[in-house]
Amino acid sequence: MSAPLIETVRLRLRAHRPADLDVCAALWSDPIVTRYISGRPFSREEVWARLLRYAGHWLWMGYGFWIIEEKSTGAFAGELGFAECERDLHPRLDAPEAGWALSPRFHGRGYAEEALRAILAWEAAPARATCLIHTANLPSIRLAQKCGFTESARAEYRDQPTIIFHREISRAEPLRRTPA
Repeated sequence: MSAPLIETVRLRLRAHRPADLDVCAALWSDPIVTRYISGRPFSREEVWARLLRYAGHWLWMGYGFWIIEEKSTGAFAGELGFAECERDLHPRLDAPEAGWALSPRFHGRGYAEEALRAILAWEAAPARATCLIHTANLPSIRLAQKCGFTESARAEYRDQPTIIFHREISRAEPLRRTPA
């Protein structure tokens, strides 16, 4: 199984391919992108392992991560999706995690919200989702809240303060389109 193609007004969400390694490595080596995720840039080797993990999620879980492309230019904008990370975290997460990362050049355009709303409206989305966000990552906290996630707990993850958000996903929810 592979990620299905999802299109919004401005974006194309598609499966990762081996040829995406260069753009994904550029994303995950950017200290702005990784500041609240790992606190350090990822190596090319670590990004390759991440791409393989994405493929495995689709095979084993029936969901996973997508590449986000700008439809008008075909440019790589980032990644988002659902994952089961089996984090060493208390309290344990009881639903798949929704996650997202956009290249800084695409920040502030509403692409993250448009893409997140699209995967939450996807007919095969998990019935519930969580997200784990560093307490200082205010743009991601605002995005999660705008898309219906509510805070359920606070925790320390890898010695960093985090907020755990939860959201029920309704199949009856219409996909709210963002104007072009």
